[in-house]
Amino acid sequence: MLVSERFLKYVTFDTQSNEENNACPSSEGQWLFANYLVEELKNIGLEEVNIDKNCYITATLPANANIDAPCIGFIAHLDTSPEVSGKNIKPLITRNYNGEDIILNDEGLILSSNEFPELNQYIGQDIITSDGRTLLGADDKAGIAEIVTAMEFFIQHPEIKHGKIRIGFTPDEEIGRGADLFDVKNFGASWAYTIDGGEIGELEYENFNAASATITITGQNVHPGYAKNKMINAIEVGNKFCAMLPEKERPEHTDKYEGFYHLISFEGTVEKVVMRYIIRDFEYTSLQNRMQLMTSCIEKINQCYGKKIADILIEEQYQNMKEIIDRNFHIIDNAKLAMMHSDVRPQIKPIRGGTDGARLSFMGLPCPNIFTGGHNFHSRYEFIPIQSMEKCVNVILELGKI
Repeated sequence: MLVSERFLKYVTFDTQSNEENNACPSSEGQWLFANYLVEELKNIGLEEVNIDKNCYITATLPANANIDAPCIGFIAHLDTSPEVSGKNIKPLITRNYNGEDIILNDEGLILSSNEFPELNQYIGQDIITSDGRTLLGADDKAGIAEIVTAMEFFIQHPEIKHGKIRIGFTPDEEIGRGADLFDVKNFGASWAYTIDGGEIGELEYENFNAASATITITGQNVHPGYAKNKMINAIEVGNKFCAMLPEKERPEHTDKYEGFYHLISFEGTVEKVVMRYIIRDFEYTSLQNRMQLMTSCIEKINQCYGKKIADILIEEQYQNMKEIIDRNFHIIDNAKLAMMHSDVRPQIKPIRGGTDGARLSFMGLPCPNIFTGGHNFHSRYEFIPIQSMEKCVNVILELGKI
């Protein structure tokens, strides 16, 4: 089956994860998709196909040559982002893209090369989008389709020699839980690659160190006509806290290796406000400095009011995998070689986010990230060129051979 055909089938499954549900997986759609995949993996001829009670799928492509090669792995995730609907996705294919705007629907939504100039890289190629009413789901159904297609090709072409390969598909990556219950020991690979990156050529082994912060402000509400020297407006105090953080260190003002403070929710009334931040930085010491600054701001607010009205809870989430990959740098060299063999120019860049691979690397499975070919993930403007997906399949095949 062509990788594009497989992908178009996969996106019919609604697999949005749900952060409000503590179950694993967090949505029933992930089970439906996972059960479909299990049968497909068996049908194409993979061995040791297993799905555990938490919806983690593993399977094996046995070595077909008597060679001394380590077992390697390929990993992708089942869920799609909860930020935009993934229900009733209607994919559109623009064949032989001509550089003009792609009309997504009759409501005036367009994918414009002026707004998204990266489209100009793909003139003459075939581009898959949604109809603009949902995301597309290339993150990460494209990764799954590319891995399965490569495994099927190996099985259909036994003359291509390769070592043992393990594949794994995880639930709930988009809500930060994808590696929570991953059994690294049972997976049994010496290293792996997540197929979860963006545009063609991306090869990533640096990611943010990450933390979250929840700020709770308790106000004091009295009748506004008699509020002088009595009222403490929690909303105003929350705004004051936001203003105490460096304005230029918000996501909309940062790129490359620059970290940030990102306010993701602000809810409340005069009496009580709860704010949630995510904090990111590539250097761990810089992340610690950011956490300390936020704590100091809370202390200053409490000192200003002469009592404790503000509280902060900070939780570290994941670390930069670079320190692990640097000790195993041959796996990056292998990936670069596989891309060059596939006529793909490697683009080594930091991940301004996190992947399952970041946590798996610290769990004993070094796991950098390779492109799927997609753009504008988590968005109704998401798109993926078919030719980029085909190149990813080639890279996986080359890594299997290496």
